[in-house]
This record gives sequence, C-alpha cells and structure tokens, in this order.
Amino acid sequence: MDAWIRDGGRVCLDFANTLRDRWKEPRETLTSGADLARWLYGAGLLSRVAAAGDGLPDGDLSGDDLSGDGLLEEARRLREALDRAVQAAAHGTLPDETDLALLNTAVARAPRPPVRIMITGGRLAAETPPGMAGTVPAALGLVALDAAGLLLSAEIRRVRVCASDRCALRFVDGSPTGNRRWCSMARCGNRTKVRRHAARGR
Repeated sequence: MDAWIRDGGRVCLDFANTLRDRWKEPRETLTSGADLARWLYGAGLLSRVAAAGDGLPDGDLSGDDLSGDGLLEEARRLREALDRAVQAAAHGTLPDETDLALLNTAVARAPRPPVRIMITGGRLAAETPPGMAGTVPAALGLVALDAAGLLLSAEIRRVRVCASDRCALRFVDGSPTGNRRWCSMARCGNRTKVRRHAARGR
C-alpha cells in the first residue's frame, strides 16, 4: 500500500492528483524519480519495481534513469497538460493544442498489449489483457492513453473537483444523481461538515 490517494476513478485523474492542495498552496508528492516509479508501480502500470525501499528495481529498466531530473520533469509536464485538457473538456471547451500534442507524444510510447483469442458465448472473441509497462516512459504512456480515453468519452462530463477548500482533488462522479461534491465523503465530506458545525456553534 502506498501513500498516494487514488479516489479519482481513473488512473489519469489519480496521476493529476499527485499535485495536492491545488486550491491554495500546491503540494508536490512526486519529489524524486523513485516517487514516480513507486506511484506507477502502485497504479499497476509499471513492472519490476519494488514497492518497499527506494522503489527502484535491481538493475535498470531498459536504460531509463529513474532518478533523473529530466524524466521527473517530463512526468510533471504530462500531468499538468492532461489536467488542463481534462478540465477544459469537462467544462465544454476545447483543450489547448499544445497540451494535446504532449499527450499524443506520451500515448505513442504506451506498450501495445497482445491480443488473446478467447471463446466467449460459443464464439471467438479478442481479449486484450491490461497493459503493464517495463519502462517509466511507457508507463507514463499508459497514463496518457487513459486520459485520451477519458477525453473522448461521455464520462468527461462527470469529472469534478472536490468542493473542499483544502483539497481540489479531481474525480469522476459515479453517483446516480451526478451531484457528488467530495473526492471522498469519509475524508473531505465529513471534515467539512464537522468544521462547519463547529463554526456554527461558535
């Protein structure tokens, strides 16, 4: 179990949420290449990375320097581009073409999972197993691929930002009424209600 919050409902939103407290003073949780590797491993996107210790595998991952500042900065740029694109589309406007270009570049690095032939309901059908990458850039490509899928789906209209003034985590509202306000009722919802109740008492 890692320390990151994964309540977004989509892996790309969980990735956007690695920058916490966006409302006031943004707090970075990906402070090193090891953090990035651990996050990707915890999301089920990166293979051969130990969850304990520094998060780095024995030996390299196809030559990737997980501790390199360049790769970490690239991941952060991708995160902010996908967040801007998703927020724009969720509000009914077109994303910036520069952000889409960055997403498309990342998507091109995503591994293409092999197709397995299955027998389903008496017929042949194709099954594509979940993707997992062997390098950090490829794993980031899977994040971008999820963002592309979200941007092109009706689900984009259900992307919300947590209403807590101390949070701003992004999430997909899967509630039947479509009026969910909190990233997590147990965390932000209850805390906000307790704080408001205390303020009324004063």
